[in-house]
Amino acid sequence: MTATHALQALLEASQSVTEHRPWPRVIVTPETWNTLLEGLASGAWTLLGLWGEPVMVHLAVREAASGTLAIASLPCPTGQFPSVGRCHPPAQRLERTLVDLTGLRPMDAVDARPWLDHGRWPVRHPLGSATAPGESMPPYRFLPVEGESLHQIPVGPVHAGIIEPGHFRFTANGEAVVRLEERLGYVHKGIESLLNGADVGRAARLVGRVSGDSTVAYAWAFARAVEAATETEAPERAHWLRALMAELERLANHCGDFGAICNDAAFAMMLAYCAVLRERVLRASATCFGHRLMMDRIVPGGVAHDLSADGINALRALIAEFRHQFPALIELYDKTASLQNRTEHTGFVKPALIQQFGCGGYIGRAGGRAFDARRAIAYPPYDELLFDVPVLSESDVNARVWIRIREVEQSLRLIEQILEQLPVGPIGNALRRPGNAREGVAVVEGFRGDVLVWVRLTAAGAVERCHPRDPSWFQWPLLEAAIEDNIVADFPLCNKSFNCSYSGHDL
Repeated sequence: MTATHALQALLEASQSVTEHRPWPRVIVTPETWNTLLEGLASGAWTLLGLWGEPVMVHLAVREAASGTLAIASLPCPTGQFPSVGRCHPPAQRLERTLVDLTGLRPMDAVDARPWLDHGRWPVRHPLGSATAPGESMPPYRFLPVEGESLHQIPVGPVHAGIIEPGHFRFTANGEAVVRLEERLGYVHKGIESLLNGADVGRAARLVGRVSGDSTVAYAWAFARAVEAATETEAPERAHWLRALMAELERLANHCGDFGAICNDAAFAMMLAYCAVLRERVLRASATCFGHRLMMDRIVPGGVAHDLSADGINALRALIAEFRHQFPALIELYDKTASLQNRTEHTGFVKPALIQQFGCGGYIGRAGGRAFDARRAIAYPPYDELLFDVPVLSESDVNARVWIRIREVEQSLRLIEQILEQLPVGPIGNALRRPGNAREGVAVVEGFRGDVLVWVRLTAAGAVERCHPRDPSWFQWPLLEAAIEDNIVADFPLCNKSFNCSYSGHDL
């Protein structure tokens, strides 16, 4: 039996939740759950998400060969479930987070340390029993490293400049990094708890603030999940305006990252040039949609702000400026030998690890994984637009820079197509009220990679449960692999080439 047929058979043999759209959610037995874990471990399927409720754990998987996407739900009447991380390492941090939030326990877990809970919460398991803390939490145990002449370098969680907190524990032999271990969770905001019981409007605002630099991607994923749950179709013009916002967000972030990576290689001039271009994008976004980051402009049912003639003119001027200035920056990067010396062969990630972790965005595509939700899932209007998905195999800092460069070029191409083909008509529809509880899920390609949002609505239309999953969950662990055998001084360069989200990860 092929992997495709095996997944289909598993879905067909399980109890399906009928009010879940657009992909199935099935209630599975422990035996079926273990079969799914075997498929993940073998590489037949890719892990998209893992989250829980007080009495149930949910596993989202995707099969690349067929494009099949499904959510498997395992009831946990005893408060336990077979560990996913035991078979599939990419699930370990998600699993530890699930334990912190719900109190459900993975059986035979290889890592039982808390992840988001640092012992400072007023309650334990806020999405489960929500009990008051008992004894104080012991100090966090970093993994041991054995060998001669090793020393540790603790960095953070507080860093220089305006940056979110994260702790990095280096074990080094001289300047060579033997192991890096991260500890995150310092900017946990209780997003999932805040979403419980929220009306759809407030929930949209909360999800749009999970990671501010990806507010468009998050808002779009939430909107599509709610629209799937309520069987509401956004107007055609709204789909195209959403894509326009997403490409502007991608353009701004890639420009900022391009300059910042070069700055961490002591090439500050590129930072200055790229900062100017990024500012041009933000100003054009404000002209088009009334907000520099386009926050709260995508809403369930459509968009909250239409594109005016002034906005169209601003975008055409922006494209002309990029066409004039960006090629010179590419040439400057490509012909500066001292810069290439820092970025080439630095921060290499094994393509096999990228495949195993289902790592998306520029990190995945720099290491040979071609997944792009705009193409693989083909939600509107990308199913009507022409664009390339750049893919490289070098999987180093330089490759991640070049993926960003090529994606900037593709975003400009997409913006031009959107302006040429933008349909007329309304920009929003009222959400349908089916009168019973509904569930929906969506995957949207943000600038870092694929953002997943799953939502359950009550019969009255409020949010009963919502889980937003950032692409950084599958990227942060690979940064630990990227820095091994590099020197400590190259960590800022590697870190910036990844540019994972602290806020999106810490929820």
